[in-house]
Amino acid sequence: MTMIAQYKPVGRLDGVTAAAHEAELKALLTGDVHSITIDMSALDYVSSAGLRILLVIAKAAKAKGGAVVIASPTPSILEVLRISGLDTILDVRS
Repeated sequence: MTMIAQYKPVGRLDGVTAAAHEAELKALLTGDVHSITIDMSALDYVSSAGLRILLVIAKAAKAKGGAVVIASPTPSILEVLRISGLDTILDVRS
């Protein structure tokens, strides 16, 4: 049975926190878990390092036949996703 994991980062997804978030997200993609929904409603800031983590995790999920869904981004986070073009690569649901 395949499963979808839930992840909710809080605060910042930047150069300081990116490695920890990446490790947590990769740990979720084990066993039967093939997809992750990332609830961004409590995220205040995403840097280029944070965007890279989203791409790395999306690639890992795709390799397992799954996907990453970005859920409930705040208006400022949604703007960053749009400016970077990630809204066309990832499944963003606001």
